[in-house]
Amino acid sequence: MQQLLVSMTDNGSSPRLLDSFDKAILRILQRDNRTPQRAIAEAVHLSAAAVQRRIAAMEKSGVIARNVAIVDPDAIGLGITSIVEVNLVDEKAATVDRAKKLFRDDPDVQQCYYVTGGRSFIMLIVAPDMRSYEATTRRLFAENESVASYHSYLALDRVKAGMELLIP
Repeated sequence: MQQLLVSMTDNGSSPRLLDSFDKAILRILQRDNRTPQRAIAEAVHLSAAAVQRRIAAMEKSGVIARNVAIVDPDAIGLGITSIVEVNLVDEKAATVDRAKKLFRDDPDVQQCYYVTGGRSFIMLIVAPDMRSYEATTRRLFAENESVASYHSYLALDRVKAGMELLIP
């Protein structure tokens, strides 16, 4: 039985070994986390109680970080999606930490990655319209002394979106 060691999480819990049952459960939950545990149990050939224990253990250890609903931005009037490259004035820890906090706390920033390769951050921003998007870029970038430059790419079509991870 192949196992995957998941490292210690920020919540201080101990490492968790994922076996083939855990991985199979995770694959199902990533497609639909509302799948009844009895249906998961049938699919992975375990009892419902065993599935429940495994899910609880993966939640406690941080393997399952959150249970969320993925909302279609167009359905709620968020028609603008932009991928933004951001360059900071420097990469000093204090500058980066301030930027991380600002981007993490802003509700328009849906995803944000601190990256290598000549950019400081790559992020995904959603907005209802161009006027709102301009206000967001002014607030986060143009009026931010820590930002040297930024470049926006407006999405024409959402070809694939989601967070289903390939589990080895």
